[in-house]
Amino acid sequence: MGGTSVLIKENVKEDTSIIHKESDINVLIEAASRVIAPLWPISTFAARNPWMGLENQPFDQVAEWLKNTRDIDIYPSASMILSANSKGEIDEDFLKINLQRWLDSHSFHIPRDVAEQFCRAALKLDPIPSNLLSSNKLDKLVEEISELNTDNIENSPMQPISSRIENQNGERLVNILDHHIIKWCKLYLDESQAGWTMPNREEGFFRAWKRLIAYDPALSKNQRKSLKDIPEDPHIAIKKALSVLEIPESEIQTYLEGHLLALPGWAGMMLWRSRQSSHEHALLTEYLAVRISMECALIKPYLPLSNQQSEEKKSITPLLAAWIHWGDLTTEAWSQMSAAEQNEYLSFAYSFDENLRRKLWLEAWEQTHTDRLSQKISSKQRKTNEKKSTLAQLAFCIDVRSEPFRRQLEKEGPFETIGIAGFFGLPIATNELGSKHSHPSLPVILQPQHKIKESADENELKSYQQRKQAVNSLSNTFKTMKQNVLASLLLPELSGPWLSLQMVARSFAPRRADRFIRNLRENYLRKPDTRLSLNHVHNTETEIPVGFSEEEKVNYAHQALKMMGLTDNFASLVVICGHGSQSTNNPYAAALDCGACGGAAGGFNARVLAALCNLPEVREKLSFESIEIPEDTVFVAAEHKTTVDELHWIYVPELSVSAQEAFDRIEAIMPKVSQNANADRLAQLPNFYSKIKSPRAEAHRFAEDWSEIRPEWGLARNAAFIIGQRELTQDCDLEGRAFLHNYDWQQDESGDLLANIIAGPGTVTQWINLQYYASTVVPHYYGSGNKATQTVTAGLGVMQGNASDLLAGLPWQSVMQSDYEAYHSPLRLLIVIHSPNEYVERLLKNDSALREKVQNGWVRLASIDPEGRWENW
Repeated sequence: MGGTSVLIKENVKEDTSIIHKESDINVLIEAASRVIAPLWPISTFAARNPWMGLENQPFDQVAEWLKNTRDIDIYPSASMILSANSKGEIDEDFLKINLQRWLDSHSFHIPRDVAEQFCRAALKLDPIPSNLLSSNKLDKLVEEISELNTDNIENSPMQPISSRIENQNGERLVNILDHHIIKWCKLYLDESQAGWTMPNREEGFFRAWKRLIAYDPALSKNQRKSLKDIPEDPHIAIKKALSVLEIPESEIQTYLEGHLLALPGWAGMMLWRSRQSSHEHALLTEYLAVRISMECALIKPYLPLSNQQSEEKKSITPLLAAWIHWGDLTTEAWSQMSAAEQNEYLSFAYSFDENLRRKLWLEAWEQTHTDRLSQKISSKQRKTNEKKSTLAQLAFCIDVRSEPFRRQLEKEGPFETIGIAGFFGLPIATNELGSKHSHPSLPVILQPQHKIKESADENELKSYQQRKQAVNSLSNTFKTMKQNVLASLLLPELSGPWLSLQMVARSFAPRRADRFIRNLRENYLRKPDTRLSLNHVHNTETEIPVGFSEEEKVNYAHQALKMMGLTDNFASLVVICGHGSQSTNNPYAAALDCGACGGAAGGFNARVLAALCNLPEVREKLSFESIEIPEDTVFVAAEHKTTVDELHWIYVPELSVSAQEAFDRIEAIMPKVSQNANADRLAQLPNFYSKIKSPRAEAHRFAEDWSEIRPEWGLARNAAFIIGQRELTQDCDLEGRAFLHNYDWQQDESGDLLANIIAGPGTVTQWINLQYYASTVVPHYYGSGNKATQTVTAGLGVMQGNASDLLAGLPWQSVMQSDYEAYHSPLRLLIVIHSPNEYVERLLKNDSALREKVQNGWVRLASIDPEGRWENW
């Protein structure tokens, strides 16, 4: 198909007949890099849309292109579709409608009833029998087809040349090339595991590799000699290799794309690193220079290559077999057709291919979900202008795991819950007490603008730092000994008894062992009470300012309250709830903490916002913005632990009488809320037994058992992002499948609030949705396989075994019910906006990125107008 390259090349100069300058290569590499996505280290795991650079093209075109280039299917498999259908998740009436719409939009010269019969049979998704595909009778019929017009059957796009060559042992050279590249990527990128770092690493990937490659014993003498003579500059090395390989100028970009797609994980990590610092800005170019130079050395003995023209007749056999199997076409009837008629039949079968069949099923699945969600909301919908007195207001992250917890909380009393992005609009990096380093605490699509530090009394801080340094020194010593060749021989003798005892305890009494170790650490460290550096600090040596100016304090508080729709009718207690997770021995811990913020839990941000909203000077200036916070209203901060569905208090200042009453009420009902939320959530896990007496105790076991491969489902089954007042969904059981963001269109005359929600949380939710989608439909390429067989490598991520791609997505245990049945429903995100239609029209007009995503099928869009009418856009 090649559609991706064609569209991307619109951004590249038409005249690429001669590549003279370095900038020409850079332009081509930049364009080619859109087929991969940046990959963050797993310790700061961030959900990523693997197709973020391809959204200017229709989803179905990208699906066809990936099928042609990498033999990757990004539509749900037939087994997933049939399983969903058997469970009643797909209304087949939508499938019939979609089929008729497709037939109406295409012209073909075969009887309509024959075409419909063929399509209906093919949509049952049963495979063509293998004995039919290999039958002699079918072979003879294919041999007789000599005049078939195959103009509409496209050749595969350019791939790495090594993918077409096998060595004398029958091994494809591209697999050997991948093995070498993985080895060098691990050496260069490692920052925490290797005892000895890669020599000359400071000179960059390409030059460090070039200095060592001449001594690589895994290469032959001739290969080492060939690589020793390559140019010192990576751009010149690429041009030289392209010339030796005789890559046509018109095919260079697709050739580069093929190399990037060969190992999208390692290439994605190089792309991410290239964007982090000016020192490594050319890292992706260097990666391609290494890879292409090595390919050139590996295939040199096989040059010149003979032109291997694909035989178009190979594609005819399954097309004819499809008509025999699904169209009830007899060989006699086929033989009586003219060549033109045969061409029509084969062209029709080619058009109604497996991708299209699964596309129609996916759309029916999505339409069923949309229809049932609309019915669920409309049947429970309340008037959004209803106001009732509330004992407390609790603002939660939009995370889908908050929805069931919020629902259980609302059942237990007059509590109002609110949805907002869980960093609460604070673009901060956090510097926790005793730490010399800060980490961003906001979605990875943003950059921190302020640093907030924890501080304590000087004497307490000094004592705490000494205790923390002792713990860190012990840990670092252990790690250093593990990585040292000689010291590692002595380490088992020293650490064996303690580690053996720890292993036995964690294996047979995980809850008690984990609690004992955690309490031992906390009691020893004894972290003192801390203060936050909310006030702006001048003349700091940090890259970003510490604290906020007086104006910024007011602006961030005002912005957060507006985003929550909390500008009047304040309760006596307002709880700002971040969220985090709890699990043991889990490489994907950061993914469960927050898939958007690189693993940064939201408690710190919640504390900062609550503290800002309690400042008298902030409240005074907010009053000038028509936000009057009553004197007895107190903001507190908590963190929702999603694995155990508990609320942990982080910041509780002195409370007013009414706020204390509300706080005590929440404390009283929380055990019941937690118990009920755990019971609902754990019932979805495949290894949970309903006869267990205490769901709460079992939830803690999942969190504390170091052998547990599925401590929670995370954001699996996410399918919708609902933007509107809580009254819209309050009585609905959304099954933990919807992101919920508060929005009152009556307070957003300009549409700026809605635009900000779509640009920020809307982008994040789409990334999360497509991360789960991709990890489910293509687990071997976009996921990370079985958690139990993963290897954490280079401190960066995971591999399967010791030489695989750096795996970019979620493990099977996050998306699969079993080895054969998916838990996550791979549906593209449905964005639902509660507002008048003109708000949505204005949004689509002004937001070209959203308009493109909707038109090209990357997200779905619906709206509910003030009268409750649902409309799909």
